[in-house]
Amino acid sequence: MAGRLRQMPEDQFKERYRRFLEIAGPVFQAWDNALADERGIDFEDMLNMAAGLLEQGHYASPYDLVLADEFQDASRARARLCRALVSKPGRHLFAVGDDWQSINRFAGADVSVMTGFREWMGHGQVLKLEQTFRCPQALCDVSSRFISRNPGQIAKAVRSATPAMGPVLQAFQMNRREEVQDGVRQYLTRLHQQLLSGAVPQGRNGRVTVFILGRYQADRSAVPAEWRTSFGSTMDVEFLTAHRSKGREADYVILPGMVNRGFPSLRSDDPVLSLAMPEGDTYPLSEERRLFYVALTRARRSVAMFTLQGKHSPFLDQLVKDGAVEVTGISGAVINEERCPVCKVGVFVERNGPHGPFRSCSSYPLCHNKPKTARRY
Repeated sequence: MAGRLRQMPEDQFKERYRRFLEIAGPVFQAWDNALADERGIDFEDMLNMAAGLLEQGHYASPYDLVLADEFQDASRARARLCRALVSKPGRHLFAVGDDWQSINRFAGADVSVMTGFREWMGHGQVLKLEQTFRCPQALCDVSSRFISRNPGQIAKAVRSATPAMGPVLQAFQMNRREEVQDGVRQYLTRLHQQLLSGAVPQGRNGRVTVFILGRYQADRSAVPAEWRTSFGSTMDVEFLTAHRSKGREADYVILPGMVNRGFPSLRSDDPVLSLAMPEGDTYPLSEERRLFYVALTRARRSVAMFTLQGKHSPFLDQLVKDGAVEVTGISGAVINEERCPVCKVGVFVERNGPHGPFRSCSSYPLCHNKPKTARRY
């Protein structure tokens, strides 16, 4: 971290980083001293010390083949240990992972060890597993096109033989945040009725599974409290954060927080964390895009997204622009919003004032833009 600090330009922010290290340094040292007193090591010590022993020839790896799963979530320390274990001739590393699902940078994951696998290991062969057995092809196409806008991701052509069952992607707009739970309830009610009538086939064990995936725990408020008594005979509903859903799957996925500053999250980490965290790639919102990709691809059948008037997620805007989905009311009527050209966040909404109806930006009072209207004489 001190090395990173030295490489930073001399400006007014560098002093803040320097003071952080002055505070954090003694904490790190106290932790090391406490470990030494107990003759103990922590997990990072285990990785780095083991790799060091292998690299220095103080320990001979007994393994001919090392298999590393979920390699997109490997830290540099873990990747270093894997490399050291197979450094001798005749040893092989088989790493399995999906860089499109690298979402744990906050925990030390460094996607570059996956995207730059051959450079990191010195050589290697990349084999692409492009057949999926979960999502229907239409959902694979939408999600792949979305994530592939990042040129730093490994290019893949995902294929599926899973048949589609109805629309694979839907987006519903509510007027206020308080209405989202009711919108989710109406969606589940309709699905419940379709399952009872046979219009929609049952899932495994005679029921379908539904994930309500939130960007944060606060999105749990979208789950109808009475779902067990109302829909429990036909479906199992579970709330998870998008991070916790990784590795899981359900027949239907509901994303209740498709609003700006919600998904993608625009809560930025404190800049001082850049001293300790992996650098990450430079594509805008790259990790949030991968998290959204994970959320979309949990579904075996369909994804339903819920947004608010004038607060559409930019990810949803991109899907609409690509022709992947239309935003409708819960009744099914198509809704077209006009983005404000001044703030580029809000949309024009109808309002009433002392001089009659008018249109203005939904971001008021942060944005005062009103489109000009033609006058009649």
